[in-house]
Amino acid sequence: MNKKKITKALSLTAGLLFSMNSLAASTFKMAVGDGGGSTQEALGKKFSELLSEKTNKKYSARLFVNGQLGSEQATVNDVALGTLDMSVVGSSNLAPFSPSMGLFALPYIFENIDQAETVINSDVSERLAEQALKQANVRVLAWSYSGFRMLTNSKRPVTTLDDLQGLVIRVPKSEIIIDTYKALGVNPTPVAWSETFTALQQGVVDGQETPYAAISSMKFAEIQRYLTETHYLFQLEPLIMSESLYQDLSPAVQKALVESGKEATQFSLEWLKEREGSIKKDLTKNYGLQISQLEDESVWVKKAQATVWPKFYDQIGGKEKVNQLLRVLGRTEI
Repeated sequence: MNKKKITKALSLTAGLLFSMNSLAASTFKMAVGDGGGSTQEALGKKFSELLSEKTNKKYSARLFVNGQLGSEQATVNDVALGTLDMSVVGSSNLAPFSPSMGLFALPYIFENIDQAETVINSDVSERLAEQALKQANVRVLAWSYSGFRMLTNSKRPVTTLDDLQGLVIRVPKSEIIIDTYKALGVNPTPVAWSETFTALQQGVVDGQETPYAAISSMKFAEIQRYLTETHYLFQLEPLIMSESLYQDLSPAVQKALVESGKEATQFSLEWLKEREGSIKKDLTKNYGLQISQLEDESVWVKKAQATVWPKFYDQIGGKEKVNQLLRVLGRTEI
């Protein structure tokens, strides 16, 4: 090969490598704690699709499900440091880095999905996003509506608070959730999300509590027999992005990210409303999961709110923060 051809070949190779690097740079890595078919994955996939459309396919996101990139709290830290682009995490897992976010983890703060929607579309969520930026150096782009956390176990049906006593329940490493179960008379066991299936399978814990979509995506119905519909925590899960990365992007791309986040949030709400019923039917019909209703949930509400809420007022920014949320919902202030 003569010198001219070698130079041309090297030039083509350099151009190809540049194109590959450009492509890699425009594909954001997004951590997703739950598995395929989850609300987290649905939000992430829709966000990536919208971002690609709005940027002429120059930017998108690649999802890493099932906690491949680490626990949710670990990914929050990575996003804050700028070593990870994005992550979908539970509000309770963002709270250790941005204490204000603990507001959404208070037991029975939401009574139904409509209240969750009202708050996400209010300045309450905007203020929490601002605090997450200041306190944790992460930017909230979207919210996943993941539903109420349902209690499953392998021992017996739970229809009253008395039935709960004696069960070993896995919970995330969240102060608020741990204290909620303690208020209900149970000493919960914090277990990493990635280790939860094994802990249930081996009998280290009797049960766990997550929304219907997560129960399905994580295959918990294969090793759990009973489910109780509880409403102590409606799971709202923010999609967060590295602020340093966000600031490095052009105003046009920043706008596309924000718009994609808003549209993906609305999609998540519709997805949950459309899919949760069929997920529930699948769990009962194909896995034999026995579903029970609580007969005394008003007792759960009183115990959890009276004990847990006051303990965390200071941490979330004061009692007035709770009242601001309650006012938005038209509920009685405390």
